[in-house]
Amino acid sequence: MPYFHDINPIAVSLGPISIHWYGLMYVLGGVFAWWLGKRRLAQGRLPVSYDQYSDLIFYGMIGVILGGRIGYMLFYGFEQILQNPLALFKVWEGGMSFHGGLLGVVAAGWFWSRRNNIHFFDTMDFVSPLVPIGLGFGRLGNFVGGELWGQKTDQAWGVIFPRALEHLNKSQAELVAMYQAGQLNGEARHPSQLYEMLLEGVVLFLVLWFCSARPRRRYVLSGLFALLYGAFRFGVEFVRQPDAQLGYLALGWLTMGQILSLPLILLGIYLLWRSRGQPQPAAA
Repeated sequence: MPYFHDINPIAVSLGPISIHWYGLMYVLGGVFAWWLGKRRLAQGRLPVSYDQYSDLIFYGMIGVILGGRIGYMLFYGFEQILQNPLALFKVWEGGMSFHGGLLGVVAAGWFWSRRNNIHFFDTMDFVSPLVPIGLGFGRLGNFVGGELWGQKTDQAWGVIFPRALEHLNKSQAELVAMYQAGQLNGEARHPSQLYEMLLEGVVLFLVLWFCSARPRRRYVLSGLFALLYGAFRFGVEFVRQPDAQLGYLALGWLTMGQILSLPLILLGIYLLWRSRGQPQPAAA
């Protein structure tokens, strides 16, 4: 019998203020990124002071939030902006894009690198191993919130997401009763959020963290991040439900997520190729 998703997306309620698990995941991702980066800084992986490093993390977090929201509206909700430009600021309605967040981090990294006279890709190589842990927390937040679910499946690990059943116009109690009666077994879906948490979070982090255990040529870590994330995201999109407002964009299977991931795969291959011409750094 598939699992019925019945997790409260609100972690804490303080009167009229509600703190969602998804928001807490962003905080956890930022805290772990800061801590892991501090360890890399102590290893001499970036020639800057602690204050300069703190600025980098701060700019990066701003880039994630602004880039993620703007990217989502441009990639997935452009018509909403045309109809109501203020929709861009309605963050409480949800909607964050990884690819937009990545562009925000890149912009923040470029700005910080210029201010501190650091080669841009030295900054990106330093940051790359810090990102996957935040991605993993973010995907866990998607699962807890019961959003961004996968396509229907008959696998034993399928999950029934109530938010995917809003078209039935049933209350939560009615859905639970239908589930217990076995009437919703055909509505089980791939928990694609957990697939992405495992691949984009755990696997990508382990690869980059162990690869960065000793100094690498410039571009290597950035290239690995772009290549692996792009490949993982492209693959998971085959079992992830496409965004309702977009659907499949071509060939009956191509999604916006796959289109946005292809440039990352190509960039990753290019950066790894380019790294071959860089000097081998001395062991730390």
